[in-house]
Amino acid sequence: MANYRYRAQGADGKIVSGKLPANSEQDLHNKLRDTGLMLLDYKSSEKSKRYKALKSKALADYSRQIGTLLRAGVSLVKALQIMSEDESVTEYERSVYKEVTTYVIQGVPLSDSMRNLPGVFPPLIINMYKAAEESGKLDATALRMADQYTREERLNAKIKSAMTYPKILGVLIIVVVAIIFGFVLPQFKPMFDQMDSLPFTTKVMMAISSFVGKYWYTLFIAAAVIWLLIYFLKKIPIVVYYFDKFKIKAPKIGKLFKIIYTARFARTLNSLYSSGIPIVTCLSIAKTTIGNKYIESQFDDVIASVQAGNTLTVSLQDVDGFINKLTSSINVGEEAGSLDSMLASIAEDLEFESDKAITQMVAYIEPVMIVVMAAVVGFIILSVITPIYQSYQTIGSS
Repeated sequence: MANYRYRAQGADGKIVSGKLPANSEQDLHNKLRDTGLMLLDYKSSEKSKRYKALKSKALADYSRQIGTLLRAGVSLVKALQIMSEDESVTEYERSVYKEVTTYVIQGVPLSDSMRNLPGVFPPLIINMYKAAEESGKLDATALRMADQYTREERLNAKIKSAMTYPKILGVLIIVVVAIIFGFVLPQFKPMFDQMDSLPFTTKVMMAISSFVGKYWYTLFIAAAVIWLLIYFLKKIPIVVYYFDKFKIKAPKIGKLFKIIYTARFARTLNSLYSSGIPIVTCLSIAKTTIGNKYIESQFDDVIASVQAGNTLTVSLQDVDGFINKLTSSINVGEEAGSLDSMLASIAEDLEFESDKAITQMVAYIEPVMIVVMAAVVGFIILSVITPIYQSYQTIGSS
């Protein structure tokens, strides 16, 4: 139970303020109303709890359990209590479930209870549950969201798994270069010191080797600085915008990124539209799930076009970042009056293509990294061999 500082107005119009313990904002309102006061303003005197977003796997499990238990005839409150007592959930997830349960017990709808925990649940699942509560199909919607987030988790896992080998190659390149500069090249220094002249590339390599040998700790400092720089650059909106734009414009992999982004958008739009949510609201929510700020920035024009009375096909056709297959399929669905089923079909099709796109991206990245590694090591070896070969030539000619 939290303590709230409040300002309220009595029946005589007098403003009063004070502090009162309550379980929630609604509980505070009820307590003041019982004393003849109308709540005007309030603020929790407790430290505000820091929330973090639930991951796709947790959202999938949350929705699956709600859908399964409700379909089995269990009440919503009992279902939430069972979920909060599950040994497999983390302590943070347990605390979230308990807070949601508290709100629901007080009569707050599930969607609003989830909304009262800012940042924990994404707008997609909140709005889907809101529509389900109005239609009376919460169990079916929950199971649909479980399927949605399970697919999302599988896609994320596939991306992480696909990038494991390129990451290992990247680390291997750094380790090999560090060993060459730190241990191999210093062995050649006494011999190179006796030579009258060295090629420019060899001088550069030896200078770097000498620096690494004396100031090796600066490499860790440089790595930390680079990591921090990348971390803060990712927080700057304009940097994220242009980097996301580059991803869809890049040769070869740009088209693959477009397929992945289109698949995400189509799946989310299908889930929202099939639940009876207005198309403008669908677009407002679906744009946030694409994962590309450049594409997302174009949706103000899309929404304005739909509000002006244009079809979804016309509104989406100028979006830079989606493949043409999306608009052509939506056009067929609109003309046939079966947009929801067409969105479901295109979502399934594009998810299959996105899996292939991820595999292709890795197929492009791996040989590039191998070539980079070979070029770096080859350049270093050539810089070492060249002066030795030249010295042998000088000895032979003399």
